[in-house]
Amino acid sequence: MNVTLQVNGKSYTRDVEPRTLLVHFLREDLALTGTHVGCDTSQCGACTVHLNGDAVKSCTVLAVQAEGMEVTTIEGIGTVGDLHPLQTGFWEEHGLQCGFCTPGMIMAAAELLKHDANPSEEAIRHHLEGNFCRCTGYHNIVKAVQHAAGAMQGKQAPGQAADD
Repeated sequence: MNVTLQVNGKSYTRDVEPRTLLVHFLREDLALTGTHVGCDTSQCGACTVHLNGDAVKSCTVLAVQAEGMEVTTIEGIGTVGDLHPLQTGFWEEHGLQCGFCTPGMIMAAAELLKHDANPSEEAIRHHLEGNFCRCTGYHNIVKAVQHAAGAMQGKQAPGQAADD
């Protein structure tokens, strides 16, 4: 069955099995391996992507259900030379350890910051409830999201000199 999707701003048409999950389409058909398969049961959030601007767990969506939709993966929100503020925040605030959950965390947090430019710690923790990290206590992940929120509002990051 042919499916056409806009992924990270580019159009792709592929012949897929009707049962192919979006996460597998992204990883196997398009070689976008930043979207991780963690549990296959929608519990961990490692596969979170944006579908028409909303964060979804791509292991819960068939590729054919996404026909004609716009998909954004972690590869589509920043580049090595131009990181998204969330990617910078995770780097600066040590919001990752092994990094397996990080793409899903960033994609979920990006949706939050789209709707709440200055979320409280409680709001961040609540929004990320569906994304599990087995390595950290979430403290630095929350700090990373707060760092990004500040950067996106043009505020000085904690510990950064005014002339940096």
